[in-house]
Amino acid sequence: MRVLGIDPGLTRCGLGVVDGSIGRPLTLVDVGVVRTSAELSVPERLVTIEKGIDARLDEFRPDAVAIERIFARSDVSTIMGTAQSAGIAMVCAARRGLPVALHTPSEVKAAVSGNGRADKAQVGAMVTRILRLDAMPKPADAADALALAITHIWRGGSQARIDAALAASRATRSRLPGGVR
Repeated sequence: MRVLGIDPGLTRCGLGVVDGSIGRPLTLVDVGVVRTSAELSVPERLVTIEKGIDARLDEFRPDAVAIERIFARSDVSTIMGTAQSAGIAMVCAARRGLPVALHTPSEVKAAVSGNGRADKAQVGAMVTRILRLDAMPKPADAADALALAITHIWRGGSQARIDAALAASRATRSRLPGGVR
């Protein structure tokens, strides 16, 4: 499975592509950050982010996209920019018919470090170890994007199989005489 992890942000949007499956070593395919200038208008910044995401989707053709779920912070302007960037990421994936998964920061931290309250340095160190890299990806947005992709491979893949099994079970029950439930 190939996953594009996206750590959304209006100034820096982390993008990381990872190949792998549960129980097998994971491989770094690509990592980077789309940067936008605060001097540009928000619509122009969002177009820059869209182009960066589209380019990764076209070049690396992931099977799924994992995006950090937005959570409330005290700075509303930060939340808005992050949410707008995440929305662009979802549209880019949906346009291609790719499944999109949203993972919370604590879920990602727990998946890669075993601690849902790990700091950025711990997450970066574990991403470096998991992907067998020589150096920690920088900036932190890049490491976070890789952590999202790793989390999705380890957790999201199994969740997708559970969801598919539940859907198949519901479909089977609805075809039974009397719609047994």
